[in-house]
Amino acid sequence: MDPRCPARKLLDRIGTKWTSMVVKVLAEEAPDELRFAELRRRIPGISQKMLSVTLQSLVRDGLVARRVEPTVPPAVHYRLTELGLSLERPLSALRVWAETHMPEIDRSNQLADESPPG
Repeated sequence: MDPRCPARKLLDRIGTKWTSMVVKVLAEEAPDELRFAELRRRIPGISQKMLSVTLQSLVRDGLVARRVEPTVPPAVHYRLTELGLSLERPLSALRVWAETHMPEIDRSNQLADESPPG
């Protein structure tokens, strides 16, 4: 596939589990905002660094808006942009597909692992 292909470029950006989870959690709150700590609480297993990197990428791509309150310490809020909200429906469909078909894929992998090589 051509590296300039829009689908490939999009999947390179949003294809991580953390990106999908951040979009999902922010979509659940739309149009409201969530603070960094609340996002982290709602995404089990994500490290502070990984959440920070994921949010920076989403902000850079225009999918998430970041607002900083000049308090001490600064309060940072995140929300999906209209573009980010438009991504939730296809990601949701992908999650539904995965929930439906991953057991079948897992079974296929298990059978392949149990089969003799060759």
